[in-house]
Amino acid sequence: MAEFGTLDEVPLRQAWPHEAHAFTPWLAEHLDRLSREVGIELELEGQEVAVESFSADILARNLGDGSLVLIENQLEQTDHTHLGQILTYLAGLEAKTVIWIASRFREAHLSAIAWLNENTTESFAFFAVRLKVVRIGDSPFAPVFEVLARPNEWDRRVKSMARESGAGPMSATTQFRGAYWSHLIERHPSEAELGYAKTSSRWLEFPSLGLVITQFVGLDKIGVFIRGPRGAIREDLVETLESHRASLNANLGVPFEDDGKSDHFYTQTLVIDGRNRDNWDRMADWHHEMTDRYRGALTKIKDGRK
Repeated sequence: MAEFGTLDEVPLRQAWPHEAHAFTPWLAEHLDRLSREVGIELELEGQEVAVESFSADILARNLGDGSLVLIENQLEQTDHTHLGQILTYLAGLEAKTVIWIASRFREAHLSAIAWLNENTTESFAFFAVRLKVVRIGDSPFAPVFEVLARPNEWDRRVKSMARESGAGPMSATTQFRGAYWSHLIERHPSEAELGYAKTSSRWLEFPSLGLVITQFVGLDKIGVFIRGPRGAIREDLVETLESHRASLNANLGVPFEDDGKSDHFYTQTLVIDGRNRDNWDRMADWHHEMTDRYRGALTKIKDGRK
């Protein structure tokens, strides 16, 4: 007879000790998980985006219609402060969709989301999403997104968009990413070191340095940058990069820049139409050449060379 375990809920901060330094970077790399639940195919635009004296957690792009999506995170129960910030961000960023993620929602805030969905035009959409983490025994943590509030007739709108596009609402970009990464690996087999993926990014870790090389691909831009491992403290990452500034500047050909917000550094991009498969060879060659340069720069530091 089969044996069954018990599904237990885990405190969120056991999975992500810090909201800004751990959860937001994790979500930025795993927007596809949230996409599946809300029915919007999301692509990352930025993290900690400045709006007046505040910083919006995540700004994403709705690949269905090109509009901006604001994602605000809380590892605690919702509060009035975050509701006010959300409305400030909405105006300052000209976003059309708001996704508010929290561990628990007060009834007043669910009512506010419902009111916004009922009293704004159809072009706006507001979501309340409860975040949980579960596991069975000693299994890995599993995040769960539970949509508590969404626009009226949202499922019908999603199905309508799918019919118009001729595909599921989340299939096109996911297929594009997977196909492109496979093309890159076929053209440059050594790229298999970074693994196969259907997400917007792949990464190569240098654990001894506490640094990660990240490749990313978008529909109209590709790039490479350096960041810290998941859960890294931004201040520690900046200190590490500062200590190797001269070597990295010389070997990467770009200066170290710190805007005080971003956790991506030494970013280099190529603006190109990824929808056109005729561009994929050029994109793959650029990714391979640039990643080799970054790998060489970090290997020199790891080996104690300049």
